[in-house]
Amino acid sequence: MILHPTVIANLLAAYIGSGMVLYAVFYGVQILRHWDIQSGHELQLVLERKTYLISTLLSYVFGLQLLSLFLYIFTADSLTPLFVGAMCAAGTLNVDSFGYPTLVLKIFNFILAGLWLVLNYADNQGYDYPLIKKKYLLLAVVAPFILLETILESAYFLSMKADVITSCCGSLFSSERVTGIGSEIASLPALPMMWIFYSTMFCTLLCGIFFYMKGLGGYLYAALSLLMFIISLVSIVSFISLYIYELPTHHCPFCIIMEEYNYIGYLLYILLFGAVVSGIGVGALLPFRQVESLQAMLGGFIRNLALTSVILYAAFTAMVSYEIVSSSLVIAYEVVY
Repeated sequence: MILHPTVIANLLAAYIGSGMVLYAVFYGVQILRHWDIQSGHELQLVLERKTYLISTLLSYVFGLQLLSLFLYIFTADSLTPLFVGAMCAAGTLNVDSFGYPTLVLKIFNFILAGLWLVLNYADNQGYDYPLIKKKYLLLAVVAPFILLETILESAYFLSMKADVITSCCGSLFSSERVTGIGSEIASLPALPMMWIFYSTMFCTLLCGIFFYMKGLGGYLYAALSLLMFIISLVSIVSFISLYIYELPTHHCPFCIIMEEYNYIGYLLYILLFGAVVSGIGVGALLPFRQVESLQAMLGGFIRNLALTSVILYAAFTAMVSYEIVSSSLVIAYEVVY
């Protein structure tokens, strides 16, 4: 293992988070089996006291889980000088077979952790904890993925060897030679992807605004929000990165977080991840609008989630559009008649 401060920080965060999640799952199982708000039994009183502690604990743990994604990418980028061939986080994540699977799992867990926080906030607004079993059922689903992430992340950092020669982002995200998913995405034609990106974003924003104003189409907006998230990630590799780098062959989604590009990648990714979590949160909470103890607040909270998601997606689109318009790169497209 490479003893680097950020590596140690990543592993400590992973181990602490996993330990706290296991602790919470232990009591969560008891809550799922024995929770009865109408009961005055001693076990119910113990569970009610425990849920205060566990909810607070998990709020910090899942908040740390959200930050750990960006810490992981920052760590991979900061380790670049240690590996021959690496020019950014893309190369560092490729030094062994665990780097990219860990990244994918962190993205997945980011969304799940965000949804748990949304569900927990809504549950805490009800006097009778109406969603308590739902959120601990979600916790039971999230916990194995958190543990798997910790295992993969540990394997990634512990398997690192400084004498490894890795690949640079130019070969991993090359449109010339399709040898992996990164190259396949990079080889997608820029103009059609631009049309897909802007047309899907227009539909997503329109649906979100309609739901905010009329309260209709919430499930559709949640689905479009997830679809837009995936399309945006593909678009960053396919064409957005080209305009930021002002190079027609540089498709790397990691170099945009570097200082020479004013760390714009971090802002783009924060906007994008915030938008998808709040957007999917709309669909996650819609089934509970008729819960008696939540009726007074949940409708407004869901609409605010939709508005937050719309604003974040709009800000992401505005930043992307500014980079395209202000870029000196001009991509010529061949028109076939």
